[in-house]
Amino acid sequence: MSVTVDTPRVSYLTEENTIGSWLLTTDHKRIALLYFASITGFFFLGGIAAALMRINLLTPTGAIVSHEMYNRLFTMHGVVMVWFFLVPAIPVTLGNFIVPLMLGARDLAFPKLNLVSWYLFMTGGLFATYSLFAGGLDTGWTFYTPLSTDYTKGHVVAVAIGIFISGFSSIATGVNFIVSIHRLRAPGMGWYRMPLMLWSLYATSVIYVLATPVLAMTLILLGFETVFHVGIFDQRLGGDPLLFQHLFWFYSHPAVYIMILPGFGVMSEVLTTFSQKGIFGYKFIAWSSVAIAVISFFVWGHHMFVAGTSVYSAITFSLLSFMVSVPSAIKVFNWLGTLHKGYIKFDAPMLYALGFLGLFTIGGLTGLFVAALGADVHLTQTYFVVAHFHYIMVGGMVSAFFAGLHYWWPKITGRLYPEMWARAAAFLIFFGFNLTFFPQFILGYLGMPRRYAAYPPEFQVLNVLSSAGSTILAVAYLMPVFYLGYSLRHGARSPSNPWHATGLEWKTQSPPRTENFPIIPIVTEPPYNYPRPEDRTRAA
Repeated sequence: MSVTVDTPRVSYLTEENTIGSWLLTTDHKRIALLYFASITGFFFLGGIAAALMRINLLTPTGAIVSHEMYNRLFTMHGVVMVWFFLVPAIPVTLGNFIVPLMLGARDLAFPKLNLVSWYLFMTGGLFATYSLFAGGLDTGWTFYTPLSTDYTKGHVVAVAIGIFISGFSSIATGVNFIVSIHRLRAPGMGWYRMPLMLWSLYATSVIYVLATPVLAMTLILLGFETVFHVGIFDQRLGGDPLLFQHLFWFYSHPAVYIMILPGFGVMSEVLTTFSQKGIFGYKFIAWSSVAIAVISFFVWGHHMFVAGTSVYSAITFSLLSFMVSVPSAIKVFNWLGTLHKGYIKFDAPMLYALGFLGLFTIGGLTGLFVAALGADVHLTQTYFVVAHFHYIMVGGMVSAFFAGLHYWWPKITGRLYPEMWARAAAFLIFFGFNLTFFPQFILGYLGMPRRYAAYPPEFQVLNVLSSAGSTILAVAYLMPVFYLGYSLRHGARSPSNPWHATGLEWKTQSPPRTENFPIIPIVTEPPYNYPRPEDRTRAA
């Protein structure tokens, strides 16, 4: 493929830098940074709520807040982290920045729609968080009926409106990515010459576009019943509370893969680069992303095994839940095949990626427990589910986010960060995460229910371990704020391709020009075209 060389450092960061120029920009790179600032704020807001919960659980009767306040804290934590961090994080930040660069394009297909999507996201996020602070909410992030319609005094409708608005941001982003990947690929870039990150974001975008409207309709029905008392979910008015769960999880289980599929794409990029070896089983990894997107629409019922569904439907959903794990396992085995005999460099992005492999594998294997009918009867609504979910979403997705952030940071900013501090943070996150959440597997197995502010005294030791781990994890999450911020002013200048990677995004200067490429590149080679190990051996 054609290669551009370093040019004078005229970049998207050195053009006009007024507040108005940023708030009205249609440059995908600047919009990615606007999103990055937004989700970072939401991440720390949700993290503060989690920290207060863990402090409260140091003692069996609660250390610092009342039971009512505890319910509001875990609702705030769930709402903010799920809807305003986990679901959008990688696509709207890293994805927004690199998709046009990977495609060899000037921008996304609809630059103005991209900016509108950020305004929708911020409007929904600020509306929901204000409602959480103004009146609080104690339903949990799932808004289960009849709790959300009859037994809460919180601002259910207001928070639902915020999530409803932000959903249009997801749809806009999904449409933008789908059209861009179809229409803006560089000459010579066929489907099997696309980086696997683009395959993952394409599958994610399909789920965005098809599943998010179902959530929007569900929230409209919830608000309509709450305000006008029409019998939709309220059994006393002729409604069915299980209908809400069916509609909610029809979106929310595919949303699990909205959160993790982009992380899979990051893994494929980082593992190949830092093993300096072509990807093992490219087509299997590519099509497994599509398979995950398709199958994810048929497994929502495994959240409802103890909710009164029929045995026959429960068996069907159990089998489908096992089936959806197969494409994920394909990815893990192919990533391990990629590492085999590779020239591995343990830089910070690689350490985060290896941490992802360990944490995601534990999360995936424990998912088989809750997909099995007999085990789920005992484990549902216990801390086992909390641990499983966090191993996938926080241990997996957040590790992938940090791997991608460190990997593309030199491209985004044109600066290198202190490698020693980045490696230390990666190790500390892995250690702190396991100390936080592994004891919760044991707590769940022993029967401690989740979402409770009090617990029997015999569970205190494990809860203290979990809270201690959360303190380490909080410090580890704060570390990148300082050393990445330090690198913006004091970091060494980054060359165009500090990692010796093969993607088109590394063929332009760091940070990129406003127009990305002075000349649209022509792709003549497959992705990940690294020398084969045997060729390296002969050359040596």
